[in-house]
Amino acid sequence: MTTASISGRLRHPDPDTTINSTRITLNDGSTHSTYTQVDGSFVFHRVPPGVHLLDVQSREHHFSQVKIQLLDDSMDSPKCIEYAYPGAPKQAIPHPLELVAHASYEYYEPRQGFSLASIFKNPMMLMMLVSVGGMVLMPKMMEGLDPDQKEQMQKQMAMQQDPSKMLTQMFQDMTGTGEEPTAHQIEKKQSSKAGGKTARRGKRD
Repeated sequence: MTTASISGRLRHPDPDTTINSTRITLNDGSTHSTYTQVDGSFVFHRVPPGVHLLDVQSREHHFSQVKIQLLDDSMDSPKCIEYAYPGAPKQAIPHPLELVAHASYEYYEPRQGFSLASIFKNPMMLMMLVSVGGMVLMPKMMEGLDPDQKEQMQKQMAMQQDPSKMLTQMFQDMTGTGEEPTAHQIEKKQSSKAGGKTARRGKRD
């Protein structure tokens, strides 16, 4: 059987950048496999006629995939078609192959530098700033309140510290039970009852 040799070279767009030894396969390595030399060159020997798929197994750079056709009557001049990426338009390229890296793989996210803006974007930092602001502004806000409003605010602050009290107050507001009447409210209620009895006695007389 007549065979041929497939040769080529890998290179980086930057001439000063060298490419490490890279594995190259034909037909997913089922028939032929080799590694590049120091200068990026490679060669496959004793390749039989047919259609072969060349892949560059690089973990650092992305290279094109090449489909190679070897015919019995033209083994010395293989037809090579390049695919820059799956689904890309095909392009005929000469032999020996000259494959240039299209891009480099990035496995790690670049570490971001220190920034004051990133601190204030932190939710925990925002909550702390709001809490500190409330502690500073609360005394000034309470100075302009009357005693009843101060007492109500102090109760709300106490309930916030004790979740059970806050839930009890919410339940009372929903059901309408309210708080127990104070001494002033009881005295006022009794006086209103007494006035009602006096009024009824006057009507009888």
